[in-house]
Amino acid sequence: MKFSTALFAAITATATSGTCYAFQSAAITSSRRTTTPAATKAASINTALLAATLNDSTQQAEAAATSKAGNKRKKTKAERLELASKGLQVHVIGLSIHHAQVEVREKLAIPEYEWNDQSNLICSTGQVEEAAILSTCNRFEIYFAASDAHEANARVMEFLAERSGLPVSVLRRNIFMLEGDDAVWHLMRVAGGLDSLVVGEGQILSQVRQCHLHSIEEDGCGGKVLSRLLNNAVAAGKRVRSETAISKGSVSISSAAVELSEHMCMKDLNLPFSEARLAVVGAGTMTRLLITHLASRGLERIAIVNRSMPRPMELQEQFPDVDIEIVLEDGLWDVVGRSDIVYTATSSPDYVIDKASLQANGQDSGRPLMLVDIAVPRNIGPDSDEIDGVTPYNVDDLKAVVAKNTAMRQREMIEAETLLREEADSFIGWRESLSAIPTINQLQERANMFRTEELKKCTRKLSQNDNFTDRELEAVERLSRGIVNKMLHGPMSHLRKAESVEKKQAALSELSSMFRLDDEQGARGRGRRRR
Repeated sequence: MKFSTALFAAITATATSGTCYAFQSAAITSSRRTTTPAATKAASINTALLAATLNDSTQQAEAAATSKAGNKRKKTKAERLELASKGLQVHVIGLSIHHAQVEVREKLAIPEYEWNDQSNLICSTGQVEEAAILSTCNRFEIYFAASDAHEANARVMEFLAERSGLPVSVLRRNIFMLEGDDAVWHLMRVAGGLDSLVVGEGQILSQVRQCHLHSIEEDGCGGKVLSRLLNNAVAAGKRVRSETAISKGSVSISSAAVELSEHMCMKDLNLPFSEARLAVVGAGTMTRLLITHLASRGLERIAIVNRSMPRPMELQEQFPDVDIEIVLEDGLWDVVGRSDIVYTATSSPDYVIDKASLQANGQDSGRPLMLVDIAVPRNIGPDSDEIDGVTPYNVDDLKAVVAKNTAMRQREMIEAETLLREEADSFIGWRESLSAIPTINQLQERANMFRTEELKKCTRKLSQNDNFTDRELEAVERLSRGIVNKMLHGPMSHLRKAESVEKKQAALSELSSMFRLDDEQGARGRGRRRR
């Protein structure tokens, strides 16, 4: 399978990555979900992403994607650490709300507790040295490091095709591929909240942090390069939020959902938002944020439908000024029947509400009903809009709502990008410094070889003197090692501190020439050939 990269215009910093696993059970189910094709929405942005362009024919690509993985052994952490200094390049392949249909995103969504398992699966064949997965409501991204970009890209595409069950021809229309500095910059923007639906939202930073923490766990596949990159990204995200005003105000998917329902209430329900009867299905983090934003708009009463009592009761304690009615899942349709707006935020893999269930429960009478789905995978079937009076919305519909917020934050985005660029350059500089490790090791080996040879000569002469003890000979050995270390300290520090790639390459060339390191390699090669 051959891959090439092409510039792909993607949407700037207007998508969120809010976690939607508030409802931890699939108990509330209706019918198995079906997917319907939807046109991919595009909008202009300030940053260009690399879109995946696969050069092989679709049939060849699909055959490769479904073939068995190679027999390469997965490398140990020690081996991946060593490889980090031998030219590992950073890559990212993924999809997000900017340029991927929700039908595709939901097929690739991976719950957090599986991130490490799936990362190990990606690395199991050996083409990918390090991997970390970031999967949220609005994005699915695989960050990986490899020495062979062609083989690594092929392996990740194979994983995506097997995971989603989608043909490569569909995947390639939705994914983006970035490598090197572009991949680093993308992650910095993600952590800074500039690539989110609601610019500056805070949940994505927490999710990137979790991605980093999982990558450095015992069963994680972060390695030296990716763990450093993710850690830098978390630091960059914190810095952006502390040194700019980009995170001020309502910056979450929940606030966007409230704004959308408030804005569309008169049009869809012919009812002021303040008079609408509200309900939410699920009682997790997204529901808590939703109630927070509703309460700021004067919410007095809301019904919560959940499979169990503890979480809704916790919400009752957190919001004593809001009259929260708790209803178990068996009472879902009773609540829907007496509500004007129903928000859904569960992790159910099946639709909670769709056309068939609305009809089966008498909700097809033409009564106005707004359904706002903030979950991925979706909780509300797209065929719900075929019922008279029912108006469904999902996370893709939130783009228009947050467009005005993006405009107001343009100045903050510019300041944030300046800070992010500093952090990206810091990582890139560190990554380039790894290229000096082989030269440093070679220099140390050559110096130690000379030291050992001269020490042997000296030791033979000194050992013939009966006045020299073993302790004194050891002191001579330590002295020789100390002199060599002192002599090498300056050149090696100069290598590590070179400010730019060009200066570092020049320093490497100078040291190689000065200490004749290349000659030593050639001499070793000639020696092997003579033998």
